Amino acid sequence: MTETTIGIGGAAESTDMVLNIGPQHPSTHGVLRLRIVLDGERVQHAEPVIGYMHRGAEKLFEARDYRQIIMLANRHDWLSAFSNELGVVMAVERMLGMEVPERAVWTRTLLAELNRVLNHLMFLGSYPLELGGITPVFHAFREREELQAVMEEVSGGRMHYMFNRVGGLKEDVPAGWAGRVRDAVASVRSRMDVYENLVLGNEIFRGRTRDVGVLSAAAVHAYGVSGPIARASGVGFDLRRDEPYLAYGELQDTLKVVTRTEGDCLARFECLLEQTLNSLDLADACLDRMAGLEPGPINQRLPKVLKAPEGHTYAWTENPLGVNGYYLVSKGEKTPYRLKLRSASFNNIQALTELLPGTLVADMVAILGSLFFVVGDIDK
Repeated sequence: MTETTIGIGGAAESTDMVLNIGPQHPSTHGVLRLRIVLDGERVQHAEPVIGYMHRGAEKLFEARDYRQIIMLANRHDWLSAFSNELGVVMAVERMLGMEVPERAVWTRTLLAELNRVLNHLMFLGSYPLELGGITPVFHAFREREELQAVMEEVSGGRMHYMFNRVGGLKEDVPAGWAGRVRDAVASVRSRMDVYENLVLGNEIFRGRTRDVGVLSAAAVHAYGVSGPIARASGVGFDLRRDEPYLAYGELQDTLKVVTRTEGDCLARFECLLEQTLNSLDLADACLDRMAGLEPGPINQRLPKVLKAPEGHTYAWTENPLGVNGYYLVSKGEKTPYRLKLRSASFNNIQALTELLPGTLVADMVAILGSLFFVVGDIDK
């Protein structure tokens, strides 16, 4: 319990101020409310209040069949739609004991990495914007547009791709698509030095982020923080390396788990930037391997009514924002008996209670933005 003294009228110097940031606030990336207690300019206590967007996706999973739940899972982190779909289809495939065609495995891996780059570019552009630098976001959207063009060509969607299916992918990729992806990846890579020079080379940005919002490795473990935020605090956990899925087991020479030890806002941004560059390398490696694959199916034929056998399983993936997991319980019907979603942003945002106390109000937005969260991923 926190004891708070509220001043009335001409408040005395000894009183605290309770301030609401949000739920509609420019710095909160969506409908998030922060209830903070201030002593002058310094934060004494912070409580994230969530649930304003809650859509009950986990309950809706129980009323949709295994083809329909892909659409629901697609949307909680709207910047990582393809990666969200993966966890669901992998859980169902594991329950069915289904092997996915090799071409589908490699194509999924490629699309997952392209989706990771799209996610990270959004934060690489929007984080400097929250600190007063508008230019990087224009660069970020230009690079995103090149990658979104090839994602739209293959799936028909720009944000919600709906391209995964239980047993593989919706359909084969268009003729010449791999070449256009390679060109887009090369084009984006050629301009990534903008973030190194324009953002990391900016003394104002470094002054606002270095030694600000330091998250310890102990706090990372205590709150279940994952993704680039955890790795910026020295916790080198990445499911792509530590529990490989899809084709990541064959990409270990290219895969680089980017870590820092400082744990501050600057380290989190650096991890995000370096991880984006590595994802571009992984995309090229996937394209190289796909070029040598024999022609074959991209999915498995499924019965008209798909039922998972009775039992339970857990499938987790390294989403762009961190660990994304689905705990699936089946009673042998065409709908899940229970499908519990473990989203990265839900755990990551809880660390604000540890990060904000003791910091200045002016640093609050810098810390909030550096957690790279999506509110739909918190509220599900």
